[in-house]
Amino acid sequence: MTLFLLVLTVCLVIFGGMIALMMLSGTPRYRTEPEQLMTLFDQALASRVSETEWNTIIGYPIRHDDYLEGIRRRAQRLMDEHGRHGRMARGKPLLDDEGREELAALRDHLAAHTALRRRQD
Repeated sequence: MTLFLLVLTVCLVIFGGMIALMMLSGTPRYRTEPEQLMTLFDQALASRVSETEWNTIIGYPIRHDDYLEGIRRRAQRLMDEHGRHGRMARGKPLLDDEGREELAALRDHLAAHTALRRRQD
């Protein structure tokens, strides 16, 4: 009987600890930072990004920074207007020439804004 109570107590402590740990830990959050967007834009301009990677980062809403959300939406619009789905699989760039020009301008704007924000902090 004492062995049963000992095993029951140990199991309750383990399960209780696991439940407490899950209740106290928060939901994991993915935060897109400006550097990640600039790296993605650089890879897209050099035709080294896959369409899946592009859609994964650009398709995820940015809720912690309204400015970055605007940049993400503009990049998503660029893909809608100038991107051709399946181009990377055929060895072609993700965006057409006009889209790459607009993406380069968007990347430069993001870099300037990020540098200005860092100088102010």
